[in-house]
Amino acid sequence: MPLAETHEIHKRRFGRNFGTALCLVGFCAVVFGLTIAKVREGSLLEAHDHQPRASALPISEELSQ
Repeated sequence: MPLAETHEIHKRRFGRNFGTALCLVGFCAVVFGLTIAKVREGSLLEAHDHQPRASALPISEELSQ
């Protein structure tokens, strides 16, 4: 039990802090979910390292025969 009675401003501050905490947790959940979705589809991702990608090159007639 607190020694002094809780003032009304502390109740309002707690409400704002709680709302901010919920927004932060929600943002973290969205970022985590997007990360998991991209990791699961990792075979479809290719890095952008300024190198020619095999999937972007046209199919050569010599290689296909």
